[in-house]
Amino acid sequence: MIPLRDNIPSQRRPIINYSIIGLNCLGFLLELASGRYLQQVITVFGFIPARFFALLETHPEQYLAIYLPFLSTMFLHGGWLHLIANMWTLYIFGDNVEDRLGHGRFLLFYLACGVVGSLLHAVLSPHSWVPLVGASGAIAGVMGAYFLLFRHAQVLVFLPFFLVAPIVEVPAYVFLGVWFLLQFFSGAFSVLGPRAAQGGVAFWAHVGGFVAGALLVFLLGAVRLVKPEPDEEE
Repeated sequence: MIPLRDNIPSQRRPIINYSIIGLNCLGFLLELASGRYLQQVITVFGFIPARFFALLETHPEQYLAIYLPFLSTMFLHGGWLHLIANMWTLYIFGDNVEDRLGHGRFLLFYLACGVVGSLLHAVLSPHSWVPLVGASGAIAGVMGAYFLLFRHAQVLVFLPFFLVAPIVEVPAYVFLGVWFLLQFFSGAFSVLGPRAAQGGVAFWAHVGGFVAGALLVFLLGAVRLVKPEPDEEE
């Protein structure tokens, strides 16, 4: 299911959400501009679980090398499709979460979800030297928050493999719940084989981010289940 829009309008301009989208696009343009040095950029600024644990053990004083990739990896992407899919999802769901949390708390929330997603990925793939790049963990956190905050919203989705009625409206809890289950079971199957050390989709970063997002908005006291009017549009 590819989300097209939701039916919850923003009450104020989501300046942080837009800024994050802009920074991600800028980061990707810098990747393209790096040319033949792209792999070095990914290696330095991407999050590598094996390097993280090795530095913690051997050089714990190298704070920048250890902790900077937790943040920098959120602004790198593996290609145009990766970037567009992430930014479109953030555009749809991020404005409403920012509305509920406020600008400053939303920024901290977003970064925290990304860090938790990377940590869970590292714990379950501790020997992987494959760089983790992308904002997916942080965006999964936004989706987890949306799942609790706006579960009765409607999401218009495109079903590319259905010839009849390929565009339908589904409850947000259905769309987000199905997405989360797919990530969870895909992650569970991935740990049964060597794929975690070979790269691919970091499903556990998505799971960690989603759960972190749901827990954080609950702990922040932002959860108020509100059913939108049926004629509201984003």
